[in-house]
Amino acid sequence: MRPVNDPASGLPIGPIDDGPPAKRPDRRMLAGRFVTLVPLDPAAHGDDLFAASRGPDHDPLWLYLNAGPFSERAAFGTYLESVAGRDEPVTLAIVDIASGKAAGHLGLMRIKPAHKVIEVGNILFTGAVSRAPGGTEAIFLAARHVFDDLGFVRFEWKCNALNAPSRRAALRFGFTFEGIFPRHMIQKGRLRDTAWFSMLASEWPARRAAFEAWLAPGNFDADGRQKVRLGDMMTDAVARGQGEDERAPVPG
Repeated sequence: MRPVNDPASGLPIGPIDDGPPAKRPDRRMLAGRFVTLVPLDPAAHGDDLFAASRGPDHDPLWLYLNAGPFSERAAFGTYLESVAGRDEPVTLAIVDIASGKAAGHLGLMRIKPAHKVIEVGNILFTGAVSRAPGGTEAIFLAARHVFDDLGFVRFEWKCNALNAPSRRAALRFGFTFEGIFPRHMIQKGRLRDTAWFSMLASEWPARRAAFEAWLAPGNFDADGRQKVRLGDMMTDAVARGQGEDERAPVPG
């Protein structure tokens, strides 16, 4: 962000934002080629999500989330009811188009339309979308909605600083690492340091192009294997610039 000088004091201040506030997320369907994001419905999605996330083999999916793991369907249903239908977070089910089954969820949270800031979190990727095109497309659909439809200028990703897979994913998806907030919160009775990442509206066009190029049918061979990695495409996008020097340090 390039500062300007205050006319009275001569001190640097931020540029004026004279646009309208961002819009709050609504409950529209966000359709892709591999997945569809739809409002979480405990009745429609509960059985699929429970089957894909229960048991010792799947318990690590819940290690860094605020809830879970769940060994009983009733307790899992109570959890889904507690997050579905709320104004915040807006929790969306990730439905795998090939199978028609819910394969995960994510939440749009810490929604500040006046400040044009929003966060994606509470991300659950089960086997059908984890390390698969569907998981990447889910984040792309959320980001596109946040920037192109709703008009936010900052999209945040936060995770437990010990959650190495989430930190790698944030970078792969085009978020920029901003630092560690020590002892940021207590999660499941344990002190948590939080890693902060963000993507800015000025950076989004280059990130969007990288997502679209990676998700294009031509980037996959006959066996569904990627030809070019998204991480490489995002590295190129970052190298092309951050958008009007948005992340330049403040003088002094």
